[in-house]
Amino acid sequence: MRATKAIIDLNILKSNISKLQAYHAKAGKNPDICLPVKADAYGHGAVRVAKAAVEAGVTYLAVATVGEGAFLRERNLTVPILLLSQCLPDEMAALYEYRLTPLVSDVETIALLAEMVEKAPDRIQAKGRLPVFLKIDTGMGRAGCRPEDALGLAKAILEQLRLIKYAGTITHLAVSDSAQDADIAYTHGQIAAFNKAVDSIRAACINPGIVTAANSGGSVSYPDAWFDMVRPGIVLYGYQDSGMLPNLGFEPVMQVVTHIVHTKMIHKGESISYGRTWVAEEDTVIGVLPIGYADGLPRILSGNFSVAIGGKLYPLVGRICMDQCMVNLGANPTVKRWDEVIVFGGAPPSLNAADIAARVGSIPYEVTCNINQRVPRRYNPLY
Repeated sequence: MRATKAIIDLNILKSNISKLQAYHAKAGKNPDICLPVKADAYGHGAVRVAKAAVEAGVTYLAVATVGEGAFLRERNLTVPILLLSQCLPDEMAALYEYRLTPLVSDVETIALLAEMVEKAPDRIQAKGRLPVFLKIDTGMGRAGCRPEDALGLAKAILEQLRLIKYAGTITHLAVSDSAQDADIAYTHGQIAAFNKAVDSIRAACINPGIVTAANSGGSVSYPDAWFDMVRPGIVLYGYQDSGMLPNLGFEPVMQVVTHIVHTKMIHKGESISYGRTWVAEEDTVIGVLPIGYADGLPRILSGNFSVAIGGKLYPLVGRICMDQCMVNLGANPTVKRWDEVIVFGGAPPSLNAADIAARVGSIPYEVTCNINQRVPRRYNPLY
């Protein structure tokens, strides 16, 4: 296996799930958990993460594309899978064949899905009615119908009852991970608007199915948004925004490691890497690490990040290259060639994806997603 690898600890994933379940139970609630495994489970590996999560009690999965859902189905994942993004009409047959559950928010999509089911071959129709979730936009400003239009769309779904099953009602919270007063008020406003829309559906004697609103922030900080199911994403992968209260002690599931593959003495006044942005102020030993921006280590971290070796932090120096970067080991290093290096993740003093995100003006999601397939994954335990 390559010197650089991502270690995915599925026991930590299960522990994070258990912590959230215990927190909900302590509040006297027991919502189902839907785990987003889109973008290859935020870079962690969708199939193995999904199998471990289901074993830990997750009852739904969520993906962004039909291809992602099909990939899981072809690997024997049988739990319900939500398709969170709108697909094209020519993808709808595959959506039905792979038993994915789309979100609908307009009459056209409802009609297209019903027509597709009606025209499906007998072997596909044997799968039964297509379940759908009604998506309501309560303030995200993305996909979804307006709250005042939800009842009309619920009725439109029921008009296709022979072909489509009204399985759930969903919204998405825009700032539930923020501790700002205005954002807290905004989130409560979203929850209130969603409740009003769902109540209008129920008042018309229509069952809204599984009601779900809470993403990561909502699943921790807003018990009134838990409803029937929560959809925690990044928290179960180990990153909880400081704005979310309380802190449940989620731990990072991914650790990226590499090794020192070369060392050399650099004399005072000599420079390192492209652009000569770093010049040695004294004689020092430089270690070469086989990881670069082509692996997902942001080039903007050049000169602004440290890696852990033997329980001590060492700074990266010079510009990060496509395949390599350099670390300053000091004039008389105790570490040596071939030693393991923790790039991020793991116990302190090593930094984590949130630390990287803070330095590059991003979020932990992007950091883990960017660790691409050139970096092999090692799973503990194997699934």
